[in-house]
Amino acid sequence: MVDDTKQVKKLHQQRDELFDEIGKVIIGQKQIIRQLLIAQLSRGHCLLIGVPGLAKTMMISSLAELMDLKFSRIQFTPDLMPSDITGTEILEEDRSTGKRAFKFVKGPVFGNIILADEINRTPPKTQAALLEAMQENKVTAAGEDYNLEAPFFVLATQNPIEQEGTYPLPEAQLDRFMFSLNIDYPPFEDEIEIVKSTTIEQQASLETIISREQILEYQKLVRRVPVADNVIEFAVKLSVNSRPGETDIDFVKEWVDWGAGPRASQYLVLAAKASAALDGRPAPGIQDIIDVAKPVLRHRIIPNFNAEAEGIDSNVIVEKLIKEIQ
Repeated sequence: MVDDTKQVKKLHQQRDELFDEIGKVIIGQKQIIRQLLIAQLSRGHCLLIGVPGLAKTMMISSLAELMDLKFSRIQFTPDLMPSDITGTEILEEDRSTGKRAFKFVKGPVFGNIILADEINRTPPKTQAALLEAMQENKVTAAGEDYNLEAPFFVLATQNPIEQEGTYPLPEAQLDRFMFSLNIDYPPFEDEIEIVKSTTIEQQASLETIISREQILEYQKLVRRVPVADNVIEFAVKLSVNSRPGETDIDFVKEWVDWGAGPRASQYLVLAAKASAALDGRPAPGIQDIIDVAKPVLRHRIIPNFNAEAEGIDSNVIVEKLIKEIQ
């Protein structure tokens, strides 16, 4: 039988090693990196929202390097086709026999860590090809299924500034993402360090900290982490009370069009379990739910016109909701 206590301690130790190693190339952004790890350990996917130049690509490719995982980057553009993501069939001739047959050539989605850069720049049909792979963990071509290798982790980015010529993800598709993470500009001191470290010739090389097999074991470990009933009830209360038709909370009825569905409750608990394991704790508490509430709920709570008129966004609603439920 696997000793979960030892595994949790090992994960905590490797978390610190990973932070130290990635710190060679990424200055700051520790909270974002932690949230990416939580999502990966929970087998979830992330939506990253931030302006260009905040080292999103470097951060994600560095994580792949630290875990010895295959990294793929897909630049989403208006002319990108679904087959550019999933792969395509080509007609191949056997030179010895002269026979021709179709062969499936796998696309960039067949990786472990996939960066979907500016996902809202491509039409819904192409977005759906990636989102289907995220949901099913497989690609179907010509009636045949091709399984995606585990671990499979998608990080999609959106630029919050340029909205011309974009195709925003519908709410039902946003729900496929476990976390929505906002990446802000670095603090002044961190930006000085970034400039110093990126304007010299010598670049740091990264060593593998966690193997692919260990990631798969840790994903199973997270599912085994026990959770007290009161912690689960707190997570479900947050989700249920975000729905204007199912709550008695006045500001929710006044400001919210649509609230979070049951998937939010599942992700709150899973993320809390992963958060506790990363910190070397055997089980999560209510504070773990609170810590992951914003990234889980902010893209699932849709403010209405009244909220927008008052300058209220989903982050404010989540904050008030936590205070109300506690």
